Amino acid sequence: MLLEFRIENLLLIESADLNLAPGLNVLTGETGAGKTLLATALGLLLGDRSRSGLVRPGAEEAYVEGVFDLPENLDEDLRGLLPEGSSEIVLARRIWPDGRSRAQICGRTATIADLRMLAGALFSFYGQHEHRRLALASFQLDALDRAAGEQQMELRRLALAEHQSVGESARHLERLSGVTSDGGREADLLRFELDEIEILNTDPSEVDELDRTLKKLRSAEDLKRSAAAAVSALQPEDDFGGAISLVSNASGALDLVSGLDGELDGLSERLRSAAIELDDIARDLRSHSEVGDAQPGELARLEARREQIARLERKHGGSITAVMSHAEQCRVRLGELEAMGSSIKDAEKARDAASKRLSQISKRLNEARVAAAPQLAAEVQAALVDLALEGASFEIKIEALEDPTSTGSDRVEFLVAANQGINPGPLGEVASGGEVSRILLALLTVTHADERLGQRLLVFDEIDAGIGGLTARAVGERLRSLSSGAQVICITHLPQVAVLAERHFTITKQPVRGSTVTSVAQVSKDGLIDELVRMLGSDSSDSAARAHAVELIKAA
Repeated sequence: MLLEFRIENLLLIESADLNLAPGLNVLTGETGAGKTLLATALGLLLGDRSRSGLVRPGAEEAYVEGVFDLPENLDEDLRGLLPEGSSEIVLARRIWPDGRSRAQICGRTATIADLRMLAGALFSFYGQHEHRRLALASFQLDALDRAAGEQQMELRRLALAEHQSVGESARHLERLSGVTSDGGREADLLRFELDEIEILNTDPSEVDELDRTLKKLRSAEDLKRSAAAAVSALQPEDDFGGAISLVSNASGALDLVSGLDGELDGLSERLRSAAIELDDIARDLRSHSEVGDAQPGELARLEARREQIARLERKHGGSITAVMSHAEQCRVRLGELEAMGSSIKDAEKARDAASKRLSQISKRLNEARVAAAPQLAAEVQAALVDLALEGASFEIKIEALEDPTSTGSDRVEFLVAANQGINPGPLGEVASGGEVSRILLALLTVTHADERLGQRLLVFDEIDAGIGGLTARAVGERLRSLSSGAQVICITHLPQVAVLAERHFTITKQPVRGSTVTSVAQVSKDGLIDELVRMLGSDSSDSAARAHAVELIKAA
């Protein structure tokens, strides 16, 4: 429910504060006084585009604010737009002279899209051109489904969810198919690289041993020459002057004084041990110097293998450890790509299952629509009689769509003939604006839109245009009926409607300080007769008009 409505510096309105009541609220005023400014202000809260020229001349900005109570059934996503712990919702819009604007939700800057979503959940606006909305297939479909009952609306929610599932599954399948197409080429490359590594069948220990062997084979002649030179130094062929001989001679010299000096005896023993060790070393060196050449082609074979390994090292990270790591990555990625075939099948199953569920839900939606359409058409047609459209006929046409959508597989169209003897045609083509407005009012009351959509506020901008007398009274009764389940604001020129209001506001225009100012004031009990007399087109002193006004009040 809209608790407070504030307007500042919007066109002719310098300042206006409206404290609204539950039920039916009406706004009246002379033609040209600015009643439609209220509609403009509410439209701004609904996210309508701002424009230059809306700000009162001389003012820095215009400001529109609505304070709503917090609905219990507000969607969780919309609750996320509010500060934590909010007990009410404050929507506001600032407009500057150049047409720029800023939206606010509970004092915080918001996007126009967020304002539009939140305001749309709080109230519906039915203006003089609402018949354009009635002509939309989606509105007509919604009206029929609301008439079919809450179970139908739940089916609509399920249909939306399944339609989204079908779309998500199809998009996922498309992504997988694209990946699979590219993945075939990727898998071929991975298998090639993995085969290269696995065929070589190497590991870090083999590479270390191979490097040591190649280093030895490449230096074989140098090793033999060095070993031979060492042998010659230890034990030359003439056995004279070699290190072994010299050490043996030194040991023999000490043997001549054996037993006389314990320290020299120890040194003599060490010399004998050294001679023996040198003799062993000479034998080992001789075997190295006399070793035969490696198997023919062995060096070339080992060098070729080492080059194969080096090529993979250069290709995959610079070391055999990096090569092994790349091989493991190839195996993992190949497993993922091979699993995608199974993923595609799962995605196809998910899509087909969601499509099947959507078709089943669409069938149930269609059955309920076919059952509800005749009753809704009869109820609307009966309501039109009360609204001075006695000869009107109203029909509901249901056509099957080729593919289910988020609302099922039906296209709904309202067909109307405003007078007898005329074939019904599409609503937006054969009915006048006033006729469509009355059809809209009939639909809203018959389908109990305020209850089924959970709308707390319904706003009507001169929906009673072009009617009077008993029809005006019937329109007023319909509006009051709507207001029993929701708050209603009606901008009207009909006293038959105004007299039914819980709270009545009047808008007047008067010159102030050389300019024109529009003001809004609540009509008191004492002032109600004067305002009704004005609405009847009479002077306040007209006794007959005043009597008529009193009768209208009594009849209310």
